[in-house]
Amino acid sequence: MKGRWLVTALLAATLLAGCAVGPRYQRPTAQVPGAWKGERPWQAAAPKDSIPKGTWWQIFHDAELDRLEHDLLDANQSLAAAGSRLSQARSLARIASSAYFPQLNADPNAQRERFSGNRPLSLSPTPVTQNAFTVPFSASYEVDLFGGVRRNLEAANASLQSSAADLENVRLVLTAELAADYFNLRELDREAGVVRQSVEIQQKGLDLVNNRHEGGVASGLEVAQQAALLDATATQLSLVEQQRAQYEHAIAVLVGKPASSFTLAAVPFDATPPPIPTGVPSEILERRPDVATSERQMALENAQVGLATAAFYPHITLSGSGGWESRDIATLVNAPSAFWGIGGDLLQPIFNGGRNRANLAATRAAYDESVANYRQSVLVAFQQVEDGLSGLALLNQAAKTQRTAVEDSRRALDIANNRYVGGLTTYLDVITAQTILLNNERLATQLLGQQMVTSVYLVKALGGGWDASQIREEQVRPTLVQAVQQ
Repeated sequence: MKGRWLVTALLAATLLAGCAVGPRYQRPTAQVPGAWKGERPWQAAAPKDSIPKGTWWQIFHDAELDRLEHDLLDANQSLAAAGSRLSQARSLARIASSAYFPQLNADPNAQRERFSGNRPLSLSPTPVTQNAFTVPFSASYEVDLFGGVRRNLEAANASLQSSAADLENVRLVLTAELAADYFNLRELDREAGVVRQSVEIQQKGLDLVNNRHEGGVASGLEVAQQAALLDATATQLSLVEQQRAQYEHAIAVLVGKPASSFTLAAVPFDATPPPIPTGVPSEILERRPDVATSERQMALENAQVGLATAAFYPHITLSGSGGWESRDIATLVNAPSAFWGIGGDLLQPIFNGGRNRANLAATRAAYDESVANYRQSVLVAFQQVEDGLSGLALLNQAAKTQRTAVEDSRRALDIANNRYVGGLTTYLDVITAQTILLNNERLATQLLGQQMVTSVYLVKALGGGWDASQIREEQVRPTLVQAVQQ
């Protein structure tokens, strides 16, 4: 009869467990523009040229960059830490799913004890010594009557998916940082070449002025001016090499190697910013891992509101115990030694000083905060894309005019040299022309580096080929095998 009552109670609890109190999660709206504002000369790519998923840096077609990026994925410690956080979130979600199943425990024990002959209420003054062997079992199950268990797992899965998106964001940030450092380093390689070439030109100029000075044609002032320019240019070369060393050290850390044992050889650098397909603005909501992290945080906070709401409703726990107990181990496991008990517990909060009400208000405020953070992350995403688009458009125009400036500067230097050798002008015009040429060549090189780095950051702002569908299956579901697992 009692067993039939327990089965009936379990069936009723299962039927009632379909009710989950609290708000149903729906993604809040965010302001999304209909089109990009910036000029888009970099979007002439065909659909087949879309950003590669997972290896977005291949859009630059640089084998050395590919090698470094793979080294980063294998050895970067910040990325490894983010991976461990994801594993931790997955385990915590499994912990939350364990509440779907009954908890069964066993606590066998054995002891020998002596009771006092003068113990209270004793019918005999004789001391008693006896053995006690017990093999008890206990089981308990909290009925998910108002969805508290489901809300807890919902929150844990949202946290798990947030960690998965965060891992992707860390990967995107680190790979973009490596690509930006790499192109900055290559720009400095090229800039160092420009300065070395200027040193050679200025050295030839100094030789020319020295020869003319020895012949009594040039003054000592002209020699001193050219020597000062040569020394200043050599100083600039040292500063460029110092900047390059810092980028090389930064790349070493990103690929998980000590800076002291890492070297990246200088190579010629003549890259071209690739076409970058941007798509429509609304796709950013699915392509940015940081936006996905914010969205999953909203889902988590919404589940917390449901948990806080469930605290107002009754909590029902079914329990049972049983086992064997005997003074003699030989008769431990038999029918007369068996014992059992079943029961249930219903806890209904009545007064707790307003704690549940305050907790519900706190979770609702936390949810509102997460909504504001999500909308802010969307606005920042649009800003970063627009920064990249307008930056590339303006840098493209600046690079074109600067190439013309370099050509004009070279022609001016040739004219100044010819006029000086012909005695039509002083050597100051040559020095001025050399300085202008060096500055313009360096600026042209710097603009190329900025174009490449801005392209990297535009790809990063677009999500690096990632999309939110990659984390949707990252969730824990209760499985029957958990019922027999520790």
